[in-house]
Amino acid sequence: MVRIDYDKLPNRGIIAIDVKSFFASVEAVKRGLNPLEAYVIVLSGRDRAGGLVLAASPKVKKEFGIKTGSRQCDIPNSSKLLIVEPQMSLYLKVNQMIVDIIKQYVSEADLLIYSIDELLLDVTTSQSLFGDVVTIAKKIQLEIWNKLKLCTSVGIGPNPLMAKVCMDTEAKHADDYFAHWTYADVPTKLQKITELTDFWGIGKRTERKLNRLGIYTIEDLANTDVKWLKQTLGVIGEQLYYHAHGVDYSILSETYIPKSTSYGHSQILPRDYTKQREIEIVIREMSDQVASRLRSHQVEAEVLHLTVGFSRYCCDKGFSHQIKMESSNSTKKIAEVSLDLFRKYYQAQPVRSLAISCGKIKPKVALQLNLFEDPTRTLNNEKLEYTIDKIRERYGFTSLVYGSSMLEGGTAVKRSSYIGGHQG
Repeated sequence: MVRIDYDKLPNRGIIAIDVKSFFASVEAVKRGLNPLEAYVIVLSGRDRAGGLVLAASPKVKKEFGIKTGSRQCDIPNSSKLLIVEPQMSLYLKVNQMIVDIIKQYVSEADLLIYSIDELLLDVTTSQSLFGDVVTIAKKIQLEIWNKLKLCTSVGIGPNPLMAKVCMDTEAKHADDYFAHWTYADVPTKLQKITELTDFWGIGKRTERKLNRLGIYTIEDLANTDVKWLKQTLGVIGEQLYYHAHGVDYSILSETYIPKSTSYGHSQILPRDYTKQREIEIVIREMSDQVASRLRSHQVEAEVLHLTVGFSRYCCDKGFSHQIKMESSNSTKKIAEVSLDLFRKYYQAQPVRSLAISCGKIKPKVALQLNLFEDPTRTLNNEKLEYTIDKIRERYGFTSLVYGSSMLEGGTAVKRSSYIGGHQG
C-alpha cells in the first residue's frame, strides 16, 4: 500500500453547499411554509401517466418514502401532500440569489456551480477578510436562511473531494446540517463509508466492477494494491484508490478546457410513440435545434450520433449508432442524416426517448458545395436557415415553426417554453 504524506497535500478551505430538496423548498417558501415542515412534491408531467417526481420535501421523504425519481403512481392519496408543477424559471432565479450571496465571500473564479442546488467554493484567500473557513461557511449558511428561508447542508474539507463527501455523508444528516473534515478524518470517517455509491465518483456501474474485484467498501478500496487496481481498471482504478485516501489535487480556479466538444439534444417523449411518422417529426425538430446551436457558434460537425430508446415494455432497450457525414451545420443535412440512420435500424418498436448529438466539431470557414446539388439552391438554403435563426432569436421560437411541428406527435412548440426539459 502506498504511504500518503498528508503534509504535502493541498490544504485549502473548500466549502460544499447543497440546498435541501431545492425545488420543493422553493415551492414551500413561496407559499409561506417552512421547507423542513412542509409536505411538498414537485411533479413533472402531472397531466400524463408516468409523471416524475423532481423533488420532495424532507417530511415527504421521511413519512411517505417519496423521493426524486419516484413516479406519480407511487404517490399515496393523502390530504397532507401538496403536489405542484415545476417552475424552472423560478428555481433559476432563486439559484442566482444564492450565488449572489456567495459572491460576497469569494471571487467568481473560486466558485464552482456544480448543479442548480449544489455549489463548491474555495475561501482560502478570503479568510483574511471574513474569518476562518468555518466562520465563513456558517455566515453563508445563516445568510441564505435569513434572506431566502432555505435550509442548506454545508460540508468543509481541505480539497473539493473531501468537502463534497463530507457534505453528502455527514452534513446532510447532522442536526445543524454542518460538518467539517480534515485529513485526520480520512481513516475514521471517509474510509468508513460502507456504501460505495455514497462516494463521489462511484456510480452503480463502477460499483459492480469493484464488487467483482471483491471491493465492497471504501476501506476495502483504500487497502487494495494501487498497481493492481490500475492494471485491472485503468487510470480510473488508480484515481479511485487515491480518492479513497482523500487525495484530490484539483483547484476550483483552474478552468478545464475539454479537448473535444459536442452539440446535442435529447428528450423523453410524453408517451410511447408507435407511429413512425410521428417519431420522424420529432427527429426533424431535434435536428433543427441541434443545427441551430451549431450555427449560433459558427461551427459545423462531421459526425452524427442517434440514440433511440424504446418503451419500458419492450425487451430491447433501443439502439445507438453514429455515422460520419460531410461537414455541415445545415438543418436540412442533419435531418436527412438522422432520418437515414433511424430508418436503417428502426423496426416498428414503440419509442419513448430520442437523442441526437453532433461531434468532430470545427469552425465554419466556408460553405461546402455539393456536386449533385444546384449551388444556388445550396446558398439560398443557408441564407434561409440563418434568417430563421434571427427571427426566432428576436421574436421567440414559436414565431416561426415548420408545419410538421403542428401535426400529431410534434413536441417542439410545447417544449419551447420548457427550461431544462421541464415547465418554465
